[in-house]
Amino acid sequence: MKEPTPEALANVTEHNVETRSHLLPEEVSAGPSADPETQAAVILAESEERTVHADPDDAQGGHRQSAETADLP
Repeated sequence: MKEPTPEALANVTEHNVETRSHLLPEEVSAGPSADPETQAAVILAESEERTVHADPDDAQGGHRQSAETADLP
């Protein structure tokens, strides 16, 4: 994954990093993080990057027009 843009990084707040730095149950089973705040900041920045600059070819990230949907019988 490429580095998040300044626009995406600007959307990551200290409050969000603090909240996200608490491990989710599935993350706890993988073991503790050496630096949970940095890990949280990276996760949030990558997420913001996908939101701010969504890949139109990505089925989950693309915004489609109604004319682009499949025709149902």
